[in-house]
Amino acid sequence: MKVSGFTIVRNVIKFNYPVKESIESILPICDEFIVNVGDSEDDTLGLIHSIQSPKIKIIKNTWDMAQGKEVLSYQTNLALAACQGDWAFYLQSDEVVHEKDLKRIKRCMEESVDDPCVDALRFKWLHFYGSYFRYRIDRGWYQKQDRIVRNNGQVESCGDAYTFRRKDGEPLRRKNTNAFIYHYGWVQPEDVMGQRRKNAQEIGFVELAESEKKDKYFFGDLKRFPPYYGTHPGVMREEVESHELSREDKKVILRQYWWNPLRAFRIRYKTFKRVKEKI
Repeated sequence: MKVSGFTIVRNVIKFNYPVKESIESILPICDEFIVNVGDSEDDTLGLIHSIQSPKIKIIKNTWDMAQGKEVLSYQTNLALAACQGDWAFYLQSDEVVHEKDLKRIKRCMEESVDDPCVDALRFKWLHFYGSYFRYRIDRGWYQKQDRIVRNNGQVESCGDAYTFRRKDGEPLRRKNTNAFIYHYGWVQPEDVMGQRRKNAQEIGFVELAESEKKDKYFFGDLKRFPPYYGTHPGVMREEVESHELSREDKKVILRQYWWNPLRAFRIRYKTFKRVKEKI
């Protein structure tokens, strides 16, 4: 069995995407890693070159912003087309995998590689928000998604590249890995989040109201979101420890939930209770 990792990157330094950590998190179980590097206003290409691994294979492309949000799936499919593995493991530049899940993920790929009834492998999601110790589980934040697809030319990225579909229109046949994807796209300084939101609108990913077009993004009261007691991927240690808002929020959590055994044992867990209305 051969496994290809793949991703697309553009302006990752400007917008503070943890893409180096993302790639390195699954590199141990990949035989190759395809990185589609778009034309950038920063040294994104240099950052990818700094990953010292012979598994890294870089392709370069210019993004056509006239495609709107479809540019993301278009560029993702270019990276997928360059993959040579039996499985293609896709991570976006703000998604990271915990090292404790790697054996489980690899075993799932091995068990399913010869099963024609499995098109994709599905993950559980942890959408961290504002702090590395708070996550979203309310409406509008998907809790499961596919990130490993069979590389047989029959599966493609679609829309804004958050998911995949079969080219013949049939439903994607999935198997759960029960592993987590750690999504860090919303754990950023307020000024960086403000820039990201404006960039997302330029691409066509979101439509912002005039009141939302601010230089800084306001996260609000983080206590309204569930606390996360577990560990983070090892590659994210420096980012977690240096994040000021997270340090302050962790103190709040320790005071409020001192009695919770999950806190003491650092269990990687998220509540199954969904919030019906978006906060």
